[in-house]
Amino acid sequence: MNRVAVLDVVGLTQGLIGEFTPRIAAFVEAGQMSSFKPAFPAVTCTAQSSYLTGLAVEQHGIVANGWYDREAAEVKFWKQSNHIVKGEKIWEKLRKVNPDFTCAKLFWWYNMYSSADWTITPRPAYPASGRKVFDVYSHPMEMKEEIKSELGDFPFPSFWGPKAGIEASRWIADSARWVERENQPTLSLVYLPHLDYCLQQYGPDLGDKRVNVELGKIDTLVGGLLDFYAERDVEVMLLSEYGISAVDQPVHLNRIFREKGWITIKDELGLEMLDCGASKVFAVADHQVAHVYINDASLMEEVRELLESTSGVDEVRAAEGYSAERAGDLVVVSNSNAWFTYYYWLDDALAPDFARCVDIHRKVGYDPVELFLDPELKFPKLSIAKFLLKKKLGFRALLEVIPLDASLVKGSHGRDNVPVPEQPILVTQGNVKHDAVSRPEEVADRIMQRVLGE
Repeated sequence: MNRVAVLDVVGLTQGLIGEFTPRIAAFVEAGQMSSFKPAFPAVTCTAQSSYLTGLAVEQHGIVANGWYDREAAEVKFWKQSNHIVKGEKIWEKLRKVNPDFTCAKLFWWYNMYSSADWTITPRPAYPASGRKVFDVYSHPMEMKEEIKSELGDFPFPSFWGPKAGIEASRWIADSARWVERENQPTLSLVYLPHLDYCLQQYGPDLGDKRVNVELGKIDTLVGGLLDFYAERDVEVMLLSEYGISAVDQPVHLNRIFREKGWITIKDELGLEMLDCGASKVFAVADHQVAHVYINDASLMEEVRELLESTSGVDEVRAAEGYSAERAGDLVVVSNSNAWFTYYYWLDDALAPDFARCVDIHRKVGYDPVELFLDPELKFPKLSIAKFLLKKKLGFRALLEVIPLDASLVKGSHGRDNVPVPEQPILVTQGNVKHDAVSRPEEVADRIMQRVLGE
């Protein structure tokens, strides 16, 4: 078996490789690249599940980064158990071929209770006091303390939120080096999310100097890993999950449904909470795709007609083929320049307290506005400092620094029909050739072929 490292450089596309990514460009020039139609929806959890099982969404069941649990009547985003992903994983298949095969799965999603040999994933601790303490989870359990003793704590604020940046991807890269030095996995799966943040903030415009700087940062990081693995005779594959499209139109589906009288709102301490189980119709937004759940089946055609006439909506698809027990009754796709918010309140003064916080689990949809500090705050750093002091002293507090202005977001993803420069890529190195990839499910076969030396 060959030893292989797959570097998942989120957001990397053919259209971004060039002047500002010299190391990546040289790797592509010397190897072979496929651009392919992304998973649908083109989001992290769905794409990675297709890559690691070789199955389509209706088989592995990951219909988005989160969905509505009909039995619990709750929206659940960013869950972490690997048991959620149906189907046999590539490391399980390769272990059958050779029992000596090993796999390190570093920060790829659904990483808890995985059957991979070594795993690390973000996992805060939540003490009874209500505080949130940043940390990671690892298998074996003791590995996280061993890595942290050498690398320091994982820089959680740079993994998501207004401070998202290269530091998190750098720590992940360093952890991959640590695992390689200590364990020499046959297959290393390394998640590098940096580009995802800046491209959602600024958009994918190469004329924007801020984008060029961030491209340079990820290029330097990838270049260092290329050198490291080359020294250890580990073959590298570059992979991405989707490209980022420039957007300028947020679409508030839940506000539209509310105006129709289909949304049920619960008053919680004077603020508004969306009650999914009591609502007739609601949307779980995930970038440029939204799953629309219809609890009152008599409204199906009226909902469809309303969506089809909504500005910013490109397609309304039936849920067939998207894992019926998880997908919405309708799946809505935005125009290329639009994206879906989870917003349901009509007055910002009544927005729930978590709306102005980084809170990926309470919101009924993905919220990219969490990448921004509220421009209305005169002294945001002072607000953050006060929060951190309270947290250090053991007090509960809200870090309310996130704006409610969806127009700040300049980049999004999720559509499967995108131009080639915005498609995900797979690159093999040097003279290593692979059959062209046309579907995300084929990535699993290409990875296994490289490990097996085929």
